[in-house]
Amino acid sequence: MSDLEDLALLVDARTPLIFVDSSDAARVEDVFARVATRCGRPLYRWSLASGLSRGDGTAVPGDRGDNQAADILAQILAQHELALFLLHDLARYLEDPLTVSQLREIGLRHTQVPHTLVLVGSALSVPAELRAVATRVEMALPTLDELKALVLEEAQAWGARQQRRVQATQAAITALTRNLLGLTHADARRLIRNAIADDGVLSDADLPAVQAAKYKLLDQGGVLSFELNTTKMADVAGLATLKRWLADRRDVFLSDTPPPGLDPPKGLLLLGVQGGGKSLAAKSVAGAWGVALLRLDFAALYNKFYGETERNLRDALKTAGVMSPCVLWIDEIEKGLASESGDDGGPGKRILGTLLTWMAERRDKVFLVATANDIAALPPELLRKGRFDEIFFVDLPKPEVRSAIFAIHLKKRGQDPAAFDLPRLAQASDGFSGAEIEQAVVSALYAAHGRSEPLSTDGIAHELSVTRPLSVVMAEKMNYLRSWAQSRSVSAD
Repeated sequence: MSDLEDLALLVDARTPLIFVDSSDAARVEDVFARVATRCGRPLYRWSLASGLSRGDGTAVPGDRGDNQAADILAQILAQHELALFLLHDLARYLEDPLTVSQLREIGLRHTQVPHTLVLVGSALSVPAELRAVATRVEMALPTLDELKALVLEEAQAWGARQQRRVQATQAAITALTRNLLGLTHADARRLIRNAIADDGVLSDADLPAVQAAKYKLLDQGGVLSFELNTTKMADVAGLATLKRWLADRRDVFLSDTPPPGLDPPKGLLLLGVQGGGKSLAAKSVAGAWGVALLRLDFAALYNKFYGETERNLRDALKTAGVMSPCVLWIDEIEKGLASESGDDGGPGKRILGTLLTWMAERRDKVFLVATANDIAALPPELLRKGRFDEIFFVDLPKPEVRSAIFAIHLKKRGQDPAAFDLPRLAQASDGFSGAEIEQAVVSALYAAHGRSEPLSTDGIAHELSVTRPLSVVMAEKMNYLRSWAQSRSVSAD
């Protein structure tokens, strides 16, 4: 049922107190105006700023002008006309014993004068003394159809003001409405107006700004970060198997009605050597699918008070759900879930339990991309079949991939890749990771700048020759990782 029908049933059932958890005051006002009409009750509205008035804004005959909680509740207690009272600022007084006592009295006298009092606020909780006479409800967030109607409504309003039509494709409207899911009507309407106002065009170019604004409304104070600079798959060299796997699943993930028998993809684990491009690949998933990228910082989750760490994680995962469709990136996941000794259920184990429960039960379109360097540090519960859709191993790049990596980083720094001997550089960088190749280009640029000379193939080759890559420095660990991944994962290349 809709909010209107649900709330009308509560009023018709003569519920004394209704706690409405919502930050969208305008939406609450609109819904309760219709509830009052449907139920045949006069509607009164009260706030600290304006005092008591009728639902249409007219003054109440005989009103004493009271604007304090105790005064308005005393006035309601003395009133015998059956009515519906919408109280906007009363929730802030719920720690006052007098206010709670007055509300309980109104509830107990409900058989004599069955008023319904509606307390409106965000993150409302019902005091224990009022639970016998109160019901708490959350206003439903707008559906895709309602959001699409908002987009069309705002487009028509802008067109009427500007005397021209908003330019938009159906694909852009669909993508915009999908990215507005999880917001209130008021917040969604504001972001739609911002997207239209600058140029009268709705396109994919508006999505990053909408995603960033949406995230700011849901800011988690450092636990989650919104990554503005996602990467396109074209900027990632190699990883052909991973790219094909993602391309096959893009439409199913974004579809509102997936094909029968195909569940939306849930996530993947990228295992590999440090600097091999796992983080870049994680960013490219969001870029390729055109959705928001959120990064979860495990270090920011931890809190010295018992239970707060898990609560931080649950809040972060809830925010990711509201941001859906999105990619949730956990970099170096083993550092947050490292095995702990003892049976005391330390924070790492509790975080693991919370994460595994979410992975198994979530219904939101949140695609989890986790990266890991040290497979031995990961708990076995995380690696069993079904936790991730797939485990990909990102190995050191092959010669042709190394050549492409050199071309990408040279072009990125204003150099023409055609002016360099890429096959020679690819051969000279055997055993180098993508990050090490990038650093060789950067070091060669600094050296060339210091000599006031242009960057050359010889300069980059020299930097490669004086560098000892991780594949040499940590050869034993890398050999173990390759051996583990050979029969337990899929090659990303």
